[in-house]
Amino acid sequence: MILRFLMTALLLAVSPALLADAITGEVQKQATNYTAIIMFVVFIVFTMGITKWAAKRNTSTADYYTAGGSITGFQNGLAIAGDFMSAASFLGISALVYTSGYDGLIYSIGFLVGWPIILFLMAERLRNLGKFTFSDVASYRLGQTQIRLLSAFGSLIVVAFYLIAQMVGAGKLIQLLFGLDYYVAVVLVGVLMVMYVLFGGMLATTWVQIIKAVLLLSGASFMAIMVMKTVGFDFGSLFAEAVKIHEKGAQIMSPGGLVSDPISAISLGLALMFGTAGLPHILMRFFTVSDAKEARKSVFYATGFIGYFYILTFIIGFGAILLVSTNPDFKDVTGAIVGGTNMVAIHLASAVGGNLFLGFISAVAFATILAVVAGLTLAGASAVSHDLYACVIKQGKAREEDEMRVTKLTTLTLGVVAILLGIIFEKQNIAFMVGLAFSIAASCNFPVLFLSMYWKGLSTRGALFGGALGLITALVLTIISPTVWVDVFGYAEAIFPYKYPALFSMVAAFVGIWFFSVTDNSKRAGEERERFFAQFVRSQTGLGATGAVAH
Repeated sequence: MILRFLMTALLLAVSPALLADAITGEVQKQATNYTAIIMFVVFIVFTMGITKWAAKRNTSTADYYTAGGSITGFQNGLAIAGDFMSAASFLGISALVYTSGYDGLIYSIGFLVGWPIILFLMAERLRNLGKFTFSDVASYRLGQTQIRLLSAFGSLIVVAFYLIAQMVGAGKLIQLLFGLDYYVAVVLVGVLMVMYVLFGGMLATTWVQIIKAVLLLSGASFMAIMVMKTVGFDFGSLFAEAVKIHEKGAQIMSPGGLVSDPISAISLGLALMFGTAGLPHILMRFFTVSDAKEARKSVFYATGFIGYFYILTFIIGFGAILLVSTNPDFKDVTGAIVGGTNMVAIHLASAVGGNLFLGFISAVAFATILAVVAGLTLAGASAVSHDLYACVIKQGKAREEDEMRVTKLTTLTLGVVAILLGIIFEKQNIAFMVGLAFSIAASCNFPVLFLSMYWKGLSTRGALFGGALGLITALVLTIISPTVWVDVFGYAEAIFPYKYPALFSMVAAFVGIWFFSVTDNSKRAGEERERFFAQFVRSQTGLGATGAVAH
């Protein structure tokens, strides 16, 4: 019997909503899945060939960080989808639908709503104002040193917490699916992510994400089609049969089963929506296209692919109720699902496609982890080399070759640190780190970035103090919430009663930014406000943007 550790693995790149239920523990080693390993080796060999091809084209920092702006809107949309559709999305949301029915959609809808925000409010302006990272935009008319330090620090925290969750989750997920040792899996993921980023840069990372997105969408589509085939392609029959079988009966078609109080629901929604719009590895992708028009296309395509994918997970979840919960082959002697309910999508793959398709889906699950960690590593490396080294330490006068050297050293360091942290945190409940990453992205990165583009009154002091206030509030409230105070520290009752701090930390950030900006009457603040019009014109038209043309 495998302990229900997999909630942690399923938090690899999604939901802080599942944090309180995350359980880590020992894993019973499974029989080695040679079919999955062979398919994964094929994926690795192919993508390493792409990395070698990309390495020959990395002749400048622009090539390395942003693929020289050569990615089309469609390609970038697929890559964004590949970066965002994790093993967690695939397995975790399917599991939520399997256990809770209708309410399982609350998380996928929350994430999806974040994309129109990015499309209409941010993508075009990011491309017109930035060069390599979102710190370029946030510091466009504000103090370079202060804002870049804040943005880089916020980015590195998000990347660090994500990487820890990724590495621990990867080790346990691969231990279960492939039958490999935990430490072997962690080292393998760490080494591969370093190779993709170190040699191939953004170009290789982009194509790894594109290939992974195509594989995941294809596999999920096949599963959904096979599920619908069993009910004559009739959604009414699918839901009716699920209601008959599920232990909750008709309740699975009603909301309110997972998030019951309004404060938690609102706070969760804010974290999902605005956290997505503040993730550094997602924002970085808008600098890989040639102009703002392609940036808009990127989000349009990404939203379509991600939305379609979430519809598939809904069908897969209900399909698992029909085909997995009624099949004794997928249950242990106690009647529980082997591997926990988070494995129902994997079991469904076996039910509809046999061992060969099971191997394919298992290999794709591992590929999703590599795609996400490669994007995270690149975002972390760029924050150190471009924001901190080139723009803060060297004050914009760094030589290109020196900046590249720092990037590669940072990549190697991040790889080693990620492996070590994955080993250190093996037996720890690290799920809260993902929730904290989303909260920081929503409470520090997003408010500073958003107001820097839209509010004339923003000053360096306001952005610095308000952003720091949001970051600290998210950190403190997460620690004293039930997620950490009770589940990790073991106290009987939490100081802060809600699991999700975003509602409170975002308010603290915006109020702090407003207060410290409007009370800033310094000469410097006045000059920053005067520069807003020039920034606004460029953000709207693209005039003066690197490689951009006006539209």
